Amino acid sequence: MRTFYLAALNYTLQKPTFTRAPTTIMKSIKYLVLACVLILSFIQCKSTKSLQTNPAIDELKTIMTGSFSSIEQSQTDSTYYNISLHMYPIWTASDKHYLYVEQALFSKQESPYRQRVYELIQVENGVIESKVYTLENEKDFVNKWSSPEFFEDFDDSLLREREGCSVFLKRISANHYEGSTDGVSCLSSLRGAAYASSVVSIKTNLISSWDQGFDLKGEQVWGATEGPYIFKRLD
Repeated sequence: MRTFYLAALNYTLQKPTFTRAPTTIMKSIKYLVLACVLILSFIQCKSTKSLQTNPAIDELKTIMTGSFSSIEQSQTDSTYYNISLHMYPIWTASDKHYLYVEQALFSKQESPYRQRVYELIQVENGVIESKVYTLENEKDFVNKWSSPEFFEDFDDSLLREREGCSVFLKRISANHYEGSTDGVSCLSSLRGAAYASSVVSIKTNLISSWDQGFDLKGEQVWGATEGPYIFKRLD
């Protein structure tokens, strides 16, 4: 009996203790679950942020999107040409807001005289900056306003910003924005100019744009002299 008792006592003293194990395991599980919750929350937050919309930018982009023409103005005033203006969103999966822009004589759609990309950025309450970019190898993108998915094979690394040429647009009322470039910041060498300016008004079915170039003396060397071009929506 004494031998049995000592053997049993010896077994009890040598047997591993598991009383703390469940507590340790539960804590580990708790921390793991908490970590997973935090990671998922971060991912969801980031995803939600990237998908968030900006009502003002969405409104402006909507009224800018489409095809326009100055044909009516050219028919009543021969000093104005019939110009086509096409603006369509590109890279729509991006969290940025880009539009591809083409202007051409209406009779020469295959040879646009201006190709740009605009990026819309909210800079302060009620004011949206429209950054202006040129395109690398722009001839590759002629008439691609009609198939903006073509841009999906490229990214914004092909853009070259025209620094100082942003147009700052202020919301006047629903579906109505007006703005201009900032002073003499938009440098230009076209036809002897030193700088260019743009004054713009955008409404649902009408866009007026007055682009002018000035030399160092402040004298106009290109652009309309009597007033803006008036583009009316075609589509």
